Amino acid sequence: MAKSKKKGFLTSFSIILILIFVLGIVSHFLPKAEFVGEEIVNGSGVVGASLSDILMAPILGFENAIDVGIFVLILGGFLAVVSRTKALETGIQVLVRKLKGHELVLIPILMFIFSLGGTTYGMLEETVGFYALLSATMVMAGMDTVVASAIVLLGAGSGVLGSTINPFAVGAAISALPEGTVVNQGLIIGIGVALWLTTLAISIFFVMMYAKRVIKKKGSTILSLREQKNMEKEYGVKDEEAQSKVVHLDFHQKVTLWLFALTFLVMIIGFIPWEDFGVTFFTKFTGWLTGTPLGGWYFFEAALWFLIMAVLIGIINHTGEKSFVDTFVDGADDMVGVILIIAIARGASVLMQTTHLDNYIIYNAAELLRNVPAFVFTPLNYVLHVVLSILVPSSSGLVTLSAPIIGPLATQLNYSVETTVMTMVAANGLVNLITPTCGAIMGGLALAKVEYSTWFKWAFKVVLTIAIVNVILLTFFSIIL
Repeated sequence: MAKSKKKGFLTSFSIILILIFVLGIVSHFLPKAEFVGEEIVNGSGVVGASLSDILMAPILGFENAIDVGIFVLILGGFLAVVSRTKALETGIQVLVRKLKGHELVLIPILMFIFSLGGTTYGMLEETVGFYALLSATMVMAGMDTVVASAIVLLGAGSGVLGSTINPFAVGAAISALPEGTVVNQGLIIGIGVALWLTTLAISIFFVMMYAKRVIKKKGSTILSLREQKNMEKEYGVKDEEAQSKVVHLDFHQKVTLWLFALTFLVMIIGFIPWEDFGVTFFTKFTGWLTGTPLGGWYFFEAALWFLIMAVLIGIINHTGEKSFVDTFVDGADDMVGVILIIAIARGASVLMQTTHLDNYIIYNAAELLRNVPAFVFTPLNYVLHVVLSILVPSSSGLVTLSAPIIGPLATQLNYSVETTVMTMVAANGLVNLITPTCGAIMGGLALAKVEYSTWFKWAFKVVLTIAIVNVILLTFFSIIL
């Protein structure tokens, strides 16, 4: 085991709550908003947050995150039912034994697969369940849960940052542009591919280097002693005899693994907005189960699907009714901490909307950008949307707020609208690799038993490198287009 390290700085809960209080205090030091009737004059100012606004923000975050919360709760029950069969544990042991000496090959393969989901349909919150699965896999392969978290988060995040046809980022930005704004979709896809692949390459390099260091030192090099103990308790091999024992999958375990894979595959297919890509096949034949066809799913439909598959896996493994219910409830109970983090993280966005701080920043920043050349406009626009994304982590929420203002400004200044759109998307994608206001990050890290302060410490240099390369690429495109 690695030597003892200092305890983490602050828990995820404290970091988010402090941020909410800071936002509430800041709102009192900015100009007051002007209203015409009940409509706010955009950019005129903010509404100072009352004490009740600040205190209610994390509570209202639960209302804002109810769909994700229910999905995560049922996901926990599903994972517990699967775990009871020992199919995953045995399957991982078999996989690691077959890859003996070549475990690192999993990193680029898995990160590329996750990135495909990110660039096509914005796969992020849907990845929460993979943190636990990959944590078990990476720990058994001699790595740690930081590697597992990085594979999921940087993999999917690289794709989201370099969105090509992602309707929740690129699609939302284009639709939010004022009527008459001309956009070349081909150029957007080209810029997206460049951002996606460069970001993915940087991410794979850093994850591979860290994973090699962990394997060489036979233990985590960044997790605190407390985190290592939590990791070993949750995902470590229980004893040396179990580690050396040759294991085989029985028939029921093999069927369980196939159903497990099918569950996540159908979920992913369900989330991809096929109609936006001209695919109508799923709309005709797949709405009978949840009432919504594949391609129109969101978290409620996914939750129902995981519940159904949990029951099916329980039946196949001859799990009794009482045993199944007890296992499912215990699994859901394990997710309460994750749900709390996701919900409280949404509280920051709730307070931003309540005070109109988001509108104030956008309108006033746009005025500052009005008189700068292209090679300065793009970096400053990137920085602006990095700041905004900390407060508004939702890609669709951010671009819907920003595109109607920044898009026409770029047109007026004769700058590339395509580069401007992708600057917003890339900045938001960058922040969602590290921000504590992103529920997917906080929930996934909680599952992986990695404190946010630890993730920030490890990921900061990766994110900084990505940001520098992003700005160089986007500035280049803004000059030549």
